[in-house]
Amino acid sequence: MRLGEAVGLHRGDVDLDTAVITIRHAKFDRPRIVPLHPSAASALRLYATGRDKLCSQPRSDAFFLSARGATLDRSQVDKTLRQITTAMGIRTATIHPRAHDLRHSFAVHTLIRWMREDVIVDEHIGVLSTYLGHVSPAGTYWYLTAVPELMELAAGRLQLPPAGVR
Repeated sequence: MRLGEAVGLHRGDVDLDTAVITIRHAKFDRPRIVPLHPSAASALRLYATGRDKLCSQPRSDAFFLSARGATLDRSQVDKTLRQITTAMGIRTATIHPRAHDLRHSFAVHTLIRWMREDVIVDEHIGVLSTYLGHVSPAGTYWYLTAVPELMELAAGRLQLPPAGVR
């Protein structure tokens, strides 16, 4: 999800029983649903349980809350991400991970896995595009051109015709 989509979630948007998140106002103000992997649903269930214990009377209906029980804002999330990535040692003087980079990494790793598994990307790109909330697969194909490893894998799929065949 995009950071703004996550921050904008309300409690009713996150159905942990069916493992589905409903984003009411995605990019271009379009609604979309995001199915959750069981591990993500489990982690969100743990978060929600802890959140409700720590804040029995929240000041907001948001799913993700600040320590004061209020809606998070993007700057708080960015600050926390900076602290986490610094503590992990992946933030350096020249490398500054952002929340959006997680989305990009998910898309790229999915495409790399598909390429290595000889999945026909054209047959699956629509699913990934929908999952990411892109308006069309063209927005998802951009990831193919943005990462050298993906370009190399894609180029490896191109084969020259046998000698004498045109």
